[in-house]
Amino acid sequence: MKPRQDKEGDPPPDTGDSKTGKDEYAVIRMYAAREQIYPREIQGRFASLRWLCVFLTQLVFYGLPWINWNERQAVLFDLASRKFYLFGLVLWPQDFIWLAALLIICAFSLFLFTAVAGRVWCGYSCPQTVYTEIFMWIERRIEGNRSARMRLDRQPWSFDKLWRKSAKHLAWGAVALWTGISFVGYFSPIRDLLPEISGFALGPWESFWILFYGFATYGNAGWMREQVCKYMCPYARFQSAMFDRDSLIITYDVARGEPRMPAAKAAKLDTGARAGDCIDCTMCVQVCPTGIDIRQGLQYMCIGCAACVDACDSVMDKIKRPRGLIRYSTENAVEQGFSTAEIRRRLVRPRILIYGAILGAVIALFAGSLWVRTPLKLDVIRDRGSMGREVEEGIIENVYRLQIINTDERGHRYLVRAKGLAGLSVDPATPIEVAATQTVSVPVRVRAPHGAGEVGSNKIRIELEAEDQPALNVSEKAVFLVPRR
Repeated sequence: MKPRQDKEGDPPPDTGDSKTGKDEYAVIRMYAAREQIYPREIQGRFASLRWLCVFLTQLVFYGLPWINWNERQAVLFDLASRKFYLFGLVLWPQDFIWLAALLIICAFSLFLFTAVAGRVWCGYSCPQTVYTEIFMWIERRIEGNRSARMRLDRQPWSFDKLWRKSAKHLAWGAVALWTGISFVGYFSPIRDLLPEISGFALGPWESFWILFYGFATYGNAGWMREQVCKYMCPYARFQSAMFDRDSLIITYDVARGEPRMPAAKAAKLDTGARAGDCIDCTMCVQVCPTGIDIRQGLQYMCIGCAACVDACDSVMDKIKRPRGLIRYSTENAVEQGFSTAEIRRRLVRPRILIYGAILGAVIALFAGSLWVRTPLKLDVIRDRGSMGREVEEGIIENVYRLQIINTDERGHRYLVRAKGLAGLSVDPATPIEVAATQTVSVPVRVRAPHGAGEVGSNKIRIELEAEDQPALNVSEKAVFLVPRR
């Protein structure tokens, strides 16, 4: 590497050892080495709310595959058959517009919640947070509290350390494996999946995804933990674009807490000297799952779990000081001393109104389109091997192939009609039977009497109507060709 010269003609700076003549280079690390975090267990209202979210989300995730609906799995994404069952709703690949709408609803919901209450999704419902909470609970039950875990990691290997570490990782592996099985159970019927696993008859794709998803859960929640939130999650990087000074976030009241000092030191202060409410106990740091100090201000690593709020409130109770030194508030409220009523009034602002209006409109369109959705689809394909032709008695005949998709959970018999020209008839005239959630392809002949229509192409419509439910009908455009004589 050529030494840099500051100006033309100046000698390069002396970067080497004058005695040895060797160059010395400083090693600059792009990433700081990870420091092991040992979060302390804490009790409080936000901890209870967080565990409630853990129970609810996992009850849904683990429980949904076991619910039956109309003698089938209630929620099943059957990729092999290209059918997606959501309770009474059966979606096909043509219905992916609703999946897109659902993703848009989720995105704008996230934008709205972030603008109002910061990273509330990350702190309570994100899968990374949920499984990290579960894995840390297992860790505490086996290895002990924070101090015990720190001592155990510093100790040399012994039988006690070996069995505790082994039991912890076995429990983590069991949870991760069951999570992988539950995940695959949304794509392959879970009641068939378990016998296949026990009989070692599992297919290669099911095996791959069970192991992949299980390993990802084990690695992310057991080993990487806060590293996922800090470095891998893109939401942590662009969340600041959704915040403003009136967004609810975890805040530290600097004016009330500073100057911080231990209670014993504060008691020895001279008359007239003031000590802040913060006694520098570092409990807020010890309970933080990402290991940050909230007293340093808003940081992108904060996931908004409010564990520091519970910890600080418990300390304030012990030293007989008011709660709320660390609390959910806004930057403007902390700096200007807003009341709770003023904070609530300032939550309704243009950004929130725009997000709310867009979200409400998308939800209304999504719900309305599902409400008017017809569980019947028809595709009309012209038989290009048999163009319009004249048959007996001057009758003109065109041949089509009807692709009928019955997305209803009941089978139906459908009547086929053709309209657009006088005297049109359809052969066969008998109803076409289509079983529940099935697709059939049926050739039909559409005939017109001599003299009907003009030479060339004529626009017609082919209609399909359920014999037992006339309201269930659909029609498609087609072209009827009349040949020259």
